[in-house]
Amino acid sequence: MSSSSRENVILFPFMAQGHLIPYLALALKIQSKFGYSITIINTPLNILKLQRSLPPTTSNINLVSLPYSSADHSLPPNSENTDVLPYPLIINLLESLHSLKPHFHKFISELVNLNTPPLCIISDTFMGWTVEIAKEFEIFHSVFLTGGAYGLATYYSIWLNQPQLQSQSEEFLLPDFPHDLRIHRSQLAEIALHATGTDSWSLFLKRELSQTLCSDGFLINTVEEFEQVGLTYFRSKLSQDSVWAVGPVSDYALSLKSRASSTDLSIQWLDNQQEKSVLYISFGSQNTISSTQMMELATGLEQSGKSFIWVVRPPLGYDINEEFQSEWLPDGFEERMKAKNRGLLVRKWAPQLEILSHRATSVFLSHCGWNSILESLSFGVPIIGWPISTEQYYNSKLLEEEIMVSVELARGNRNVIRHEDLVRVIDLFMSNQSKKGVEMRSKACEFKEMIENAIRDEDGFKGSSVKGLDEFFAMALLRKVMKVHHHGN
Repeated sequence: MSSSSRENVILFPFMAQGHLIPYLALALKIQSKFGYSITIINTPLNILKLQRSLPPTTSNINLVSLPYSSADHSLPPNSENTDVLPYPLIINLLESLHSLKPHFHKFISELVNLNTPPLCIISDTFMGWTVEIAKEFEIFHSVFLTGGAYGLATYYSIWLNQPQLQSQSEEFLLPDFPHDLRIHRSQLAEIALHATGTDSWSLFLKRELSQTLCSDGFLINTVEEFEQVGLTYFRSKLSQDSVWAVGPVSDYALSLKSRASSTDLSIQWLDNQQEKSVLYISFGSQNTISSTQMMELATGLEQSGKSFIWVVRPPLGYDINEEFQSEWLPDGFEERMKAKNRGLLVRKWAPQLEILSHRATSVFLSHCGWNSILESLSFGVPIIGWPISTEQYYNSKLLEEEIMVSVELARGNRNVIRHEDLVRVIDLFMSNQSKKGVEMRSKACEFKEMIENAIRDEDGFKGSSVKGLDEFFAMALLRKVMKVHHHGN
């Protein structure tokens, strides 16, 4: 342990909850498995956020702030994370990342001058410029993708090639995919739909994504066994042995065991429901739907006759942190659901892991964010897809067309949703007579086993994600030895 603890691994996540949390989980995994010191680099407010999230017993994880002022980048004061920004300002946050480059360069330069260069630098998709700095100092570099391989391969392909600009039709092929993959225009996020090739998003993403492809490797928060298409895409861009599936980086079952039994209201409510009888609805921490969609969703839930937990947030056009107003839902809806003990509305946040792992939960109506997908499949819960932004559309495509554990109900905020469709899809999953529902539930249980096997490391058995991380560090150490040998001569 003593020699390995001298090795230092630098992690540099993007400033969004869906990135910071997997990076922290990866840091804890590396530290407990290899005994390396970890340095997580970020802006001051995100470092404070990470400080509060660190388990109290953790040692050997150092948090380092780089100087940053949001006001210098046409951002409101103290806004250093996507969770406090309206969507149109997120591009300003992304473009501001370049201002961190000289400070990061100085930090790495000082480590090298002290003769304590890091073993490797692991950075996020949006910091392609860290590859340049790693190459300058001959440090092994990897990008850690917090999303899934298929969703992000599609995202890379769309932004690097922009096939939607070359085609007038509603559907178009991706030019560099391992197999013919058709994307429909309704599966493009607003920014991709309105991209011109010279707009700020196009310029930023083309530059940073293409720079990341010059990295020494990609670590991906996924499981080898069910992500072949996406992994093949990245292996064709880098090389066959430079892309490692290492997910899920959070061991969800383990993190549940470490929590005290939940006194949360939603769990108490679930305890009184029958097995596999409840639909769980959540659109993640940063997404919401329009007020008309919200009305239709509520109407469909009531007409379905099924029990549900719904994490409700203000509809589009309102401040996401605003107090919830009853007029956003059909008249008397919440009261009727309470009276019948049929539904529970949870404001803003719910203990998702505990809900998904509960015996009463049957299916998850989700925005198809990757963390939510991994959590759902880790407990064998199938998904009703309602992707809202970025690569969520492609994650939903993976779930429905490739691994067949989902049915897509709606797409984005432009979509008109009818309550009749919701009733039909809920019935498909929750009716005992539904053959397709039984098949999807059985598939979801297969993926639960795949995930458990991928992260197993016991009795001489190493799962694919365990091997992936081992191989990555074996390569980083080999590169370091070769560098010492080269400079020694």
